[in-house]
Amino acid sequence: MRPQDSAGDVELEEPGLPLTDDAPPGASEEPAAAEAAGAPDSGRCWLCLSSPCCSRTEPEAKKKAPCPGLGLFYTLLSAFCFSVSSLLVKKVQDVHAVEISAFRCVLQMLIVLPCLIYRKTGFIGPKSHRIFLILRGVLGSTSMMLIYYAFQTMALADATVITFSSPVFTSIFAWICLKEKYSPWDALFTMFTIAGVILIVRPPFLFGTSGIEESYSVHLKGTFAAIGHAVFAASTLVILRKMGKSVDYFLTIWYYVVLGLVETVIILFILGEWSLPYCGLDRLFLILIALFGLGAQIFITKALQIEKAGPVAIMRTMDVVFAFIFQIIFFNNVPTWWTVGGAVCVVASNVGAAVRKWYQSSK
Repeated sequence: MRPQDSAGDVELEEPGLPLTDDAPPGASEEPAAAEAAGAPDSGRCWLCLSSPCCSRTEPEAKKKAPCPGLGLFYTLLSAFCFSVSSLLVKKVQDVHAVEISAFRCVLQMLIVLPCLIYRKTGFIGPKSHRIFLILRGVLGSTSMMLIYYAFQTMALADATVITFSSPVFTSIFAWICLKEKYSPWDALFTMFTIAGVILIVRPPFLFGTSGIEESYSVHLKGTFAAIGHAVFAASTLVILRKMGKSVDYFLTIWYYVVLGLVETVIILFILGEWSLPYCGLDRLFLILIALFGLGAQIFITKALQIEKAGPVAIMRTMDVVFAFIFQIIFFNNVPTWWTVGGAVCVVASNVGAAVRKWYQSSK
């Protein structure tokens, strides 16, 4: 499904966007879609529905002028769709997080398959990039399963905030694997994020166990799952950056859903958790989870095609706001001040990194 996650990338789970100049800072998984926003198009303009677009002969400035703020509006819609998908994951009863992931892979496979056939990109990809495509599929699907488990075992706001630590891991992995610069500012933002996660986790040796609604063991499992999602989502983004635009975006999604489906089926048989939901409402939720996840990735991709990465990354933090609102309205669970403080630290880290990269790119 961050995050995020475009004809159906599912990195909802990775709502975090990468923190480098050539990719947007700030959110999920979800946004693996952002890394491949430059995939070749079909020649038809999505705004005027003409082929070719009647505005392609005009200067770049004239093309953007008629729709000021449209990219930010798309980003807001993406954040809303991600949050609704997260809410539905938590609302589904008696369906394991891995099984939800399997259903989502199946539905998105049905969408991606005709896209690959239409674009004639093949199903295997360039030989030199297959190992990266396999890693992208395995790590991305693992990231999705972990965040779904976190949503089921933690408060919605807590899990959402922790997923926004993904950009920190992205910058660290990019520094190690891609030799990208890791500045003192990045270290400062990392410390802010760690402080925010600590406030949410509230380890007993610092805070005691008061203020945690669930049993602490369940809370801790969800925390590790959310952090694991952030790590795997960051790894996925680094792999996508390594491949660049040499691989069609829909092919990366294809590897994601195919390998994700294989991985989820194997895990379900090992756990013995495979079962169809008994409630018709849960079945509807499973379909909506896939559709809202798909919509979120489409909107974030469109946003990054017409808006700078900095403002988009800042607007993506609305995920946290929606998570707080949904938690209060649908679960009657008011977040603690520790969670609010942790959210402020993590969001401040993301916004600070986005503003810094935005400023650097505008020089």
